[in-house]
Amino acid sequence: MNNIQISKNFKLREFQCRDGNFQVRLDARLLKKLQELRDRIGRPIIINSGYRTVEYNKKIGGSPNSQHILGRAADIVIPPLKPREIAEIAESIGFGGIGIYENFVHVDVRDKRARWKG
Repeated sequence: MNNIQISKNFKLREFQCRDGNFQVRLDARLLKKLQELRDRIGRPIIINSGYRTVEYNKKIGGSPNSQHILGRAADIVIPPLKPREIAEIAESIGFGGIGIYENFVHVDVRDKRARWKG
């Protein structure tokens, strides 16, 4: 399900909620910036978490105001790059929110600039 090519390197299913219900909400700006990141790095991007329903977000302990609920965020890894390296490139692309965690980077397209370490 959702096995639809939506950009050069991404399929819709990569962004669907991980609760098993195949629901997707995706801001076009997020897809555009992720594709730009993919083009610049030249390596596949693994999306660990894209869209989340309110219920699923709550279940996994996500922020009640999470950009994931709006389809504006993705938690990503790009082997073999370290999260700090990914965040630096994401910064140059202009993501609104960038959070650096031990094993992944959160990127989003919120309207305000936000940076944090998790």
